[in-house]
Amino acid sequence: MELSDQAEISVLTFGPYQGELYSAFGHSGIRIYDPAFNLNWVYHYGVFNFNQNNFFWNFARGKMLYSIGLADYAKYVAHYAKNNRSVTEQVLNLSGEERQMIFDFLQENYLPENREYNYNYVYDNCATKIKEVINKAVPEQITFTNDYVKKGVSVRDLMDDYLTYQPWGDWIIDIGLGSQIDKEANADEYLFLPDYVTAAFSNAQIKRDSSSFPLVKKTNYVYKSKPENFVNGVFTPFNTFVIIFFIVGFITNRDFKTMKRTKWIDALLFTFVGLFGWWCTFLWVATDHLSKMNFNLLWAIPLFIPFVYLIGLKKHQKWLATFFKVVGFWYIILLIIWGALPQPLHSAMIPLVITMVLRSFYISFDLNKKIRTKARLNSKAP
Repeated sequence: MELSDQAEISVLTFGPYQGELYSAFGHSGIRIYDPAFNLNWVYHYGVFNFNQNNFFWNFARGKMLYSIGLADYAKYVAHYAKNNRSVTEQVLNLSGEERQMIFDFLQENYLPENREYNYNYVYDNCATKIKEVINKAVPEQITFTNDYVKKGVSVRDLMDDYLTYQPWGDWIIDIGLGSQIDKEANADEYLFLPDYVTAAFSNAQIKRDSSSFPLVKKTNYVYKSKPENFVNGVFTPFNTFVIIFFIVGFITNRDFKTMKRTKWIDALLFTFVGLFGWWCTFLWVATDHLSKMNFNLLWAIPLFIPFVYLIGLKKHQKWLATFFKVVGFWYIILLIIWGALPQPLHSAMIPLVITMVLRSFYISFDLNKKIRTKARLNSKAP
C-alpha cells in the first residue's frame, strides 16, 4: 500500500500507570496517519499473551516471546486517557519516501511469521523498538543527542525513579536483578523508558540533501494526565520487615527466659530467606534475565534449605551450632559493608538481616546448650 502525501508518522509516548507493575514505566508506539485512506493505526511492541504455550515457564527463564500489536488510534488513546495516562505525540519530519519505508517495515514486521521477538525489559522492549524501527527504515541519516544522560546513573537508578509508588515491585526487582544493571547507563540504555525516547527524539536531527533538520516536526499533547495522590500504605517492605523484627525479637526474648527455642519461627524465617536464595541462584544460572552476579546471595543464603530442617537431628547439632554462629557474624559484617557493595541492596532487607542475626545466634546458643547438657549427662553416667 502506498501512503499519500498527507500521511504522517508519529512517535507516541504513554505515561506511567500505577495499577500494574509492568505499566509503571509507560509505553511507546508508532502512529500511522493518512486521512486520504482513512488510516489511523498504532503499531506497538511489547504485547504478551498469557495463553501462549509455556508462557509462565518461559517467562521464568527469561525466554519471553512478545510481539508487535496493531490498534485503532482513537480507541487506543481513549484507553490510556481513561486510566489517566498522558499521551504525547511527536510528529516526525519525514519525506514521503521515508514515511513509506517506515510503514512498509512495520507492515512486514506485523506479518504473523515476523510478529514475535525475544523480549528483554531493558534492551528489547516497547520503547527500545522505536529507535530501532526508525533507524532500520531510515538508515544513517538520523543523529540522536544524549543531553538527557546523567552522570553516574545506572539502569537500576532509572527503574527506581518509576517505582516510588510500587514499593513491593521495586523490592522484588532489586532482589531478582543482579549487578548487570548497576553500571553507568549509556544513552541507548536510557531508551528502555518511553519518557527518554521522547527526550531523545525531541532533539534529534535528520540529514537530508547535505542539510540537517529537526526529526520532530511538532509535538502534540494529546492527553495531559490529571494530578493524583498516591500512597504506599503502611505495609511497605521496610515497615513489614521492621514489624517482623519486633515479633521475632519478642519471641527470642521469651525463648531466653524459658530456655527453649520456638522451632516454627526458625523454620518459617530461614525457609523464607533460603527460598529467595535458591530463586536468585536459579535466575543467575538457569535464565536469560539480567540476574547474574547477584549480591543478594550474600544475605539470601540457599543453604538454609535444608540446614534449618536438620537442627532437630542430634548428629548434626555440633556443626550446625558452628554454622549458625558463623552466619550471625557474617550478617554483622554484611551490615557494616552494606553501603560499599558494588550492587545496592534494598534497604528493606536491613531489618530482616538484623532479625537473622538475632535468630542465628540464638540457634547456635540453643544447640550449644543442648550439646553441653548432653556432655554433662554423659560424664555423670556410671
